[in-house]
Amino acid sequence: MDIATILGLLVGIGSVLVSFMMEGGHLSALIQIPAMVLVIFGTFGAATVTTSIKQLINLPNLMRVAMFEKKMDSQQLIDLLFDLSQKARKNGLLSLEKEIDSIKEPFLRKAIQLAIDGFETNKIREILEIEMAYIEERHKAGANFFLKLGGFSPTLGIMGTVLGLIHALGSMESSSNMASAIASAFIATLWGVALANLIYLPLSDKLKYKHQDEALYLEIITEGAISLAMGDNPRVIRMKLVSFLLPDKRREEGR
Repeated sequence: MDIATILGLLVGIGSVLVSFMMEGGHLSALIQIPAMVLVIFGTFGAATVTTSIKQLINLPNLMRVAMFEKKMDSQQLIDLLFDLSQKARKNGLLSLEKEIDSIKEPFLRKAIQLAIDGFETNKIREILEIEMAYIEERHKAGANFFLKLGGFSPTLGIMGTVLGLIHALGSMESSSNMASAIASAFIATLWGVALANLIYLPLSDKLKYKHQDEALYLEIITEGAISLAMGDNPRVIRMKLVSFLLPDKRREEGR
């Protein structure tokens, strides 16, 4: 689990609920089914119009990416590439063929295979950058979907409030009932703003942040594979790849 994501959502949502209860409110007052239907389903409907049904189907996968950590240890990756470069320098690139099956990361496996197959370095970079660009577009689409949800949600909340007020003002026989109806009408706005600022927009930024981490990881793989293909000295390869890490990260890992 991604502790930061889970903790952030719990603290954000919890602070709203606790403050509401401290003011004397009851949680049952927030459960307005018509408002929830309009805001939640209306928001997803509007966002789906701007993308595709495929993106909506992919939503559970996006949630999984945001909620769970994907293990990407850059230092461990650099150590692996260093070990591979030592073996290649000692026994030749073809000796790495037996190492391919033990590599679980698809992008790394493909990069090493390209180096083993003797592709020119500019061709290796071109192939890997095309795949990186595709990965970036896929990640960007997921982040933008949540961004659109965050944009539509408050507007749908306002629409729900307007519809509630129309209903309330159309029933003016009892002033007490009208006051209650007006109060209930604003629940839709609360749902729209809360979902946007506590869930949709934070998850969008989280996906962007995770893409930055993965992009760095893939860049290290690309440079490592090209260095392998060029036959660079293993120590030079390590120094080059360590330069991708932040200075404090290098000190922490003893590099």
